[in-house]
Amino acid sequence: MKQIVCLSNEPWSPSPGRTQQLVARLKDVQVLYFSPAESWRDQRFRGKGRAVKPNITTYTLPPLLLPVDERYGELFQLGQRKLARYIAGKMAKHRFRSPLLWTTCPEQVHLLDRLDYDALVYDCDREWDDLPPAWEGVLSSTADVVFAASQGLADRLSPCSSNIALLPNGTAYPLFAKAARPPEDRPPRRAAPTFGWAGTIHSDLDLSPVLHAAHAHPEWNFLLLGRREPNPLVKKLKRLPNVSFLPPCPQMEVPAYLARCQVLMDFLREEQPDSDVIPTRMYEYLSTGRPIVAMLWPDQIEPFPDVVYGAHTGQEFVTLCEHALEELPSLVTQRRLDHGAQAAWSVRAGRVSRILATAGLL
Repeated sequence: MKQIVCLSNEPWSPSPGRTQQLVARLKDVQVLYFSPAESWRDQRFRGKGRAVKPNITTYTLPPLLLPVDERYGELFQLGQRKLARYIAGKMAKHRFRSPLLWTTCPEQVHLLDRLDYDALVYDCDREWDDLPPAWEGVLSSTADVVFAASQGLADRLSPCSSNIALLPNGTAYPLFAKAARPPEDRPPRRAAPTFGWAGTIHSDLDLSPVLHAAHAHPEWNFLLLGRREPNPLVKKLKRLPNVSFLPPCPQMEVPAYLARCQVLMDFLREEQPDSDVIPTRMYEYLSTGRPIVAMLWPDQIEPFPDVVYGAHTGQEFVTLCEHALEELPSLVTQRRLDHGAQAAWSVRAGRVSRILATAGLL
C-alpha cells in the first residue's frame, strides 16, 4: 500500500476543502494528514493522531511562536526544523518510509530538504501573492507532478515545470444533487422567492448586488449562509427585513438550505480580479440544477455561459434574477446537473490516481 504524507493548508473538517476531498478518495493508500496550528496557543500537536478513516490519520502541526520570514535567517530556519522534526517523528511512529509527499503551499518548500520522501506532488489551487514567488518556483520545479486548479495557474507555473496537470475544483455531487427537486415539488409561484448564497463572506466580497436587489424587490428574500469576516456591507444588509444571515454549518446540511432557494447567487472578491479559479461553490450550485446568477468582471470569460446568468452591473444582476425566476424547467436544468456530475470529487480523484499511476508515483 502506497504511503502519502499530506501537508495541507486546511484542517480536516466536516466541511472539507479541496485537499481533504481529494486525498480521502485515493484508493489503496495510507495517509498522514498534517494541517497548520490555528494560533500560537494551539496545543493539539501534543495529542494523539486522529484516525478519521481506517487509512487516514490527522495531526495538527506545532505552532511557530515566532512566525518570521527568511530575512530573519536562523530564527526562520529554527521554526522550519521544528516542523520537520515533528513530521519526521510521526512518520517514524507510523513506519512511513520514503512516502509520496503531497504539498499545498509554497511555504512548504522549506521542509523538502528535511524530510525523507520518494516523490513530490504540488497541488496549486490559488495565487500566493503574499509569499515570495521564488518559493513556489522552487516547489514547482522540484515536484514530480504539479496539479493546477485553473488554466491561469497552469500558465503561471509553466516556466517552472513541464509536468503540470489541470485539476479544477470539484463538488460532492451526490450530496448536492439532493437539492435538485422535481418541478412539482417547488414552491408555488405566488410564494415569495428566496435567493441563496452559501460560502464564506470574505472582507473583500462585493455584496452590493444583494443590496441593490433587496431594495429593488422588497418582496424577495435573500439567504446568506456561511462564515462572516468583517465586510463593509454586512451591517447595511442586516438592517433590511428581507435579508437573512445564517451561521456556517457542516457540509452535509448545506444542500437542505439551497433546496429552500429558487435562485442561487455568486459574487466577486475585489482582491482577486485576475483569478480564473472556479470556486467549489459554483460546482455545488450546478449540482443542484438551480438557476444561478453570477457577477462577472468586465472582461471575464464566462466559464458556463449556457447554464449561468452572468451580470456585470447591479442593475443587470436584478434583471437577470427576474429572468432566472421565470425560467421554466427544461434541458438547462439537466445541463447544470451534468456539469456538476462531471466535477464530482470522485471524478477529480480518479484523474489524480491515473496521472500518478502513469508517472509511477502510485
